[in-house]
Amino acid sequence: VARRGDWWRGEGFGDGRAVRVKEVPLEIARVLEPLTDPRQRCILDLRRLMFKVAEDVLPLGLEETLKWGQPAYLPGPGGTTIRLGFDKGRDDCMMLVHCQTDLVETWRARFSGRLRFQGNRAVLIAPDAPIPTNELKHCIADALTYHDRRKARLAGCN
Repeated sequence: VARRGDWWRGEGFGDGRAVRVKEVPLEIARVLEPLTDPRQRCILDLRRLMFKVAEDVLPLGLEETLKWGQPAYLPGPGGTTIRLGFDKGRDDCMMLVHCQTDLVETWRARFSGRLRFQGNRAVLIAPDAPIPTNELKHCIADALTYHDRRKARLAGCN
């Protein structure tokens, strides 16, 4: 599990900037501890990417907590919560969003063949393969700004 003061140095992000990732809260560390090493690494890599994207799109940052026993990232009223978990029936890590959004449908159309999905609520990520960083950066940004973008679209601003 990540240690206090860990840094994500931008590897795979393409811009080389260092991003400060806060210490993994104890309640989340306890959830990650029993996971196999590849799953734990996958979830922590997704967490780092989440904070990197949030740094770019959210002025107030993310609230990190547990929802339904999974790490959850709350962006405030302008976005929708993202949860990180794993598929109990398979080895896949999952990035989950609210099933009543159109996010997964949008991502499926945009990233068909590059990302895998489960229903209308999750992106599936193989823990033993490189994380599709570029695609997931867009997905995370979409979720963290979902309600703001939706309001702008409804108001005819986009």
